[in-house]
Amino acid sequence: MNDRIFVVFNPHAGKGRGAQFVAPVLEALSAGGATVEHGLTRSPGDEARLARAAVERGFGRIVAVGGDGTWGNVGNAILDSGQPAELGLIPGGTGCDLAKSLGIPARDVHGCCQIILDGSTRAIDVGRIEDKHFLNIAGFGYDVAVLEDSWSVGYLEGSLLYLYCALRQLGSYRGFRVEGEVDGRSLGRREMLMVIVANARIFGGGFKVAPWAEVDDGRLDAVSFANMGLAGRVSALVRLLLGRHTSHPRVSREAASRLVYRFEAPPTYETDGEWNQARGNELVIEAVPRALRVRVPREP
Repeated sequence: MNDRIFVVFNPHAGKGRGAQFVAPVLEALSAGGATVEHGLTRSPGDEARLARAAVERGFGRIVAVGGDGTWGNVGNAILDSGQPAELGLIPGGTGCDLAKSLGIPARDVHGCCQIILDGSTRAIDVGRIEDKHFLNIAGFGYDVAVLEDSWSVGYLEGSLLYLYCALRQLGSYRGFRVEGEVDGRSLGRREMLMVIVANARIFGGGFKVAPWAEVDDGRLDAVSFANMGLAGRVSALVRLLLGRHTSHPRVSREAASRLVYRFEAPPTYETDGEWNQARGNELVIEAVPRALRVRVPREP
């Protein structure tokens, strides 16, 4: 892999904190002897556009500075290019959950740059839904209501932001009805609170929704929370905070390479923290094994 590195900065990530990363990241990467160029996003779609242009110009490593949404958009651009460019992650956003699953430090710019320069390359799975890929999770229902609520809260971030909005939505979200299928096996029609399809282990700024998930096992882990009353929701949320939610009687888990969900109307959903409106009532979600090369820490 060549040493040419292109860095995509999202200066708006982390409620504007992303702009603080430009100088230290470029300095640390350049000090390692790499040829470094960069671009800053200014409007929606810029992350993918900058990454796509860099891959076309022959850059072998595309570094994304931001959060899960930034990483997902840049990862999609690399995947769509069909080229074996590697993705480097530098946390600078609100959630940064994929980095936690991959052992990439959250507040250590120099350490992250060393991983990009001297770390290992790991081929990870991605999920595919409609015409896009997700690196971390896809979510339906209560998860999306919490995401939408977070847009109006400007004074918190990370797990505190998610927890605050989760509590605000706990009593008001109504739930949804969906028919599921995993690897051809019917799950029937169910009343759900939330469904998380996880490629990695963590979502919501630090909650271990799928602690058993592996990013290179060729499968996705669907964690389904049945709809329930307020007391049951509180119990499930507390167990989720503690990482013990799978013992809740209304929470189930299915591991599969292909999942199909049929809704009563085209649903909204999130991929890596990005809001989406489905085009139809039926969504097919598939694992794409070891599709993306990501820079990770070397094994001890």
